[in-house]
Amino acid sequence: MDATPELMGISAFGRLVGLAPSALRFYDDCRVLLPAHVDPATGYRYYAGSQRDRATLLRGLREAGLALPDVVCVLDGPPERARQVLERHRRMVRESGRAADAAVRAVLDTLPAGPRRTEVTLGGPELASAVRQVAPAAGRDPQHPVLGCVLVEFDEDEVRFVATDRHRLSLRTLRPAAVTGPPGRLLVGARALVELGAWAARAAEVTLTAGAPGEPLTVRHPGGSRELPVSGGTYPAYREMLTALEAEPVPTHRVVVDRIALLAVLGACGEEPAVALELGPDRLRVAGSELPAVCAESAPVRVAFDPAALAGALEASVGPDVLLEIPATLRPALVRSADQGSFTTLVMPVTLPAS
Repeated sequence: MDATPELMGISAFGRLVGLAPSALRFYDDCRVLLPAHVDPATGYRYYAGSQRDRATLLRGLREAGLALPDVVCVLDGPPERARQVLERHRRMVRESGRAADAAVRAVLDTLPAGPRRTEVTLGGPELASAVRQVAPAAGRDPQHPVLGCVLVEFDEDEVRFVATDRHRLSLRTLRPAAVTGPPGRLLVGARALVELGAWAARAAEVTLTAGAPGEPLTVRHPGGSRELPVSGGTYPAYREMLTALEAEPVPTHRVVVDRIALLAVLGACGEEPAVALELGPDRLRVAGSELPAVCAESAPVRVAFDPAALAGALEASVGPDVLLEIPATLRPALVRSADQGSFTTLVMPVTLPAS
């Protein structure tokens, strides 16, 4: 029997999906990607165009480093099991990458010191936006001056701005236009960084220059340059907290609500130390007010927050709507807006005072 016109030979199909003929033969032998037809006389394999999506997904999963049994689970298993396999593999890749990075850094530290100066080019308006969003989460307690700073981390792929007062944490990630020099991190006072942001917003691009430890951070654009003092101290290990949240997923209640309306209700709470949010089907009840919301919860869910901390997270967000992801256990809630995927705020829930 000859292959029908709708079928293509192994070489043509391989070029279409980016797999070598030897790989296609291997996946046939493993019963992962069977040909649509095998000529009984010649043994030639033929594939159908409808197999393209499966073959492309198979190639992508293998390029991502998944073992073949895990690939089969993703291709043919139930969606929930596939999600578990992919999440587990992603954690392993991250941990392996961090371990490799630490090993390389350890070797670099044994080599003669090279230039420590790093230059990072960012969009001026982007820098101003990032600072505006994260700075409100910085602490104001003079007994903990490190928390009054914004942590600025940079490497060849991204620049991260982090602020926390231990009750909430804000993280904004930017993609730099260019980076030269080694990765690093430094602490800059939140107030000084806010003032810098307003100045940087006037330029299309700004360049941040970080020198040796203790040297000021220099920021320049065509309109001039400024220097910001860098603080010492140990910043909270925010990465470990975020990793722990990812590694130990718990049931989460999600609700989408009008950001401005929720802010108005929280603003009316005055100096109240805590306010309860009650989630139900398509509603969110806060401080006696009921707000329209998109919520899948059928049974009532009740959790409390410091209204000032939650309001600060909402003010730093953008867009008309906000998504609250509230864990079923006493863990930080995630505040997200659809218009700013690179900005994340965590807000700790609190215990309601006894009535």
